[in-house]
Amino acid sequence: MRSRSELLIKSLGILYPIIFLFGIYITIYGHNTPGGGFQGGAIMSSTFIIQYIINPEIEISLWKLQKIEKVLFLCILLIVVIFILYMNGTTNTLINRIYLVSMNILIATKVYCGLSIIFFRFVLFESR
Repeated sequence: MRSRSELLIKSLGILYPIIFLFGIYITIYGHNTPGGGFQGGAIMSSTFIIQYIINPEIEISLWKLQKIEKVLFLCILLIVVIFILYMNGTTNTLINRIYLVSMNILIATKVYCGLSIIFFRFVLFESR
């Protein structure tokens, strides 16, 4: 096993919650500014990589991440259908904001799971 730098481990441990909170901020306020679900999810998935750098012996269930990703996809489809049926041609800014924020959160979580699965597969299965 390679020796890891204590400075790297300590600094990444400090940056970990800051990066995750920044990803949440981008996700939630993505309907007002450029950004949103994908960008916030990509930032949050970088915390998964940081977590692996800090502790490579981490136990991660690939099966659980895949199940969560599939459920999120179904939730995204369900919210779109509900929004289309509920709006029925009217424009309501409060409903639109709720819809955009909820879609950003679902998409960010799906991107987080998807990119984490990709990283997990590359590190553990493709490196052999």
